[in-house]
Amino acid sequence: MVRTNNFGIALRGWRERLSPLEGGLAAEDDEDRRIPGLRREELALLAGLSVDYVIRLEQGRARNPSAQVVDALARALRLDTAERDHLFRCAQLAPPAGGAVSMHVPARVHRLVRQLGDTPVAVFAADWTIISWNAMWSAVVGDPRTYDWQERNLVTGMFRSDGRPGPDSVAAWPVRSRHGEEAEEAALVADLRVTAAAYPADVRLAALVEHMLSRSPRFARLWFNGTARALVGDLKTVSHPSVGEIALDLDVLMVAGADLRIVTYTAAAETADEAKMAALRASCDLPRQRRVSV
Repeated sequence: MVRTNNFGIALRGWRERLSPLEGGLAAEDDEDRRIPGLRREELALLAGLSVDYVIRLEQGRARNPSAQVVDALARALRLDTAERDHLFRCAQLAPPAGGAVSMHVPARVHRLVRQLGDTPVAVFAADWTIISWNAMWSAVVGDPRTYDWQERNLVTGMFRSDGRPGPDSVAAWPVRSRHGEEAEEAALVADLRVTAAAYPADVRLAALVEHMLSRSPRFARLWFNGTARALVGDLKTVSHPSVGEIALDLDVLMVAGADLRIVTYTAAAETADEAKMAALRASCDLPRQRRVSV
C-alpha cells in the first residue's frame, strides 16, 4: 500500500510560504530566487539539521523523525499551535502537551450559546468546570449557581464524599443516565483522564484529581482502571419539579481551536418529552437568547 507523504507535503508547503526575513535570516538582494520562501538549506540551518535530512523528509524517504526534530522544524517554520500539532500527527507522534486547562470562552462560542436559545446549552472546560450556560439550561436542569459542586466542577458533583448517589447531585434536581450510574461515572472519569494526559503541568487539574482520589473510593477505582476516551453523549432522564420526568439526549460537541465541551439536551421530535420542553421554554422568565455566564 502506498503511503501518502503527508509530512513532506506539509513541510514543503510551510517552508515555501516563510520568507528568509520572517524566518530570522538576513535579507538578500537575490532577485533570482525560484521561490519566495526558504530554501531547504536555509530551513536546515534554522532547525539545526542537515540539508540531506530535510530533503529526505520532504521526499518521504525519511518517515520517522523524532519529536525533537519535529519540534525544531515547527519552531524554525514559525508554526502556530494547530499547525505544530498537525506536523506531529503527520509524523505519527503525539502533539506536545498543553500548559493549563483554559477557562476562556471565545466570542464565537458565546454567540452560538445565545443563538441556540431554544435548546439547553452549557459550555464546560476540558476538566468539566462549567463556564457558561443559557436560560433554557437553567429551566431544564436548574441554575448551575445552585449546584452542589466544588468550584463548579461536574466531577466533584458526580463523586460526592458523603455517600449520596452521584447523579442526584449533578444538577438542581435529579438527572439520571439511562445507561446506569456506573456507566455514567466511568465515562466521565475516562474523559478526565484524557484531559489529565493532555495537561500534565496543570496544577489545578492535578489538585482536583488528588482531591477526588482521597475523597471518593468510586472515583479512585475508576481512575486506576486505565480507561481513556472522550465523552460524546448519553441518554438522560431529568426529574423536573414542574413537568415530571423528561427523557433527553445529551450530546457533547468539541470546539475546534479551543479545548471546550458544548453540552446540549434535546428531546425526540413529536413526543411527550418534546411537549414538556416546549412548556418549560414558554414558562422561562428570561429572554430566550439571553446568555448567563459565570
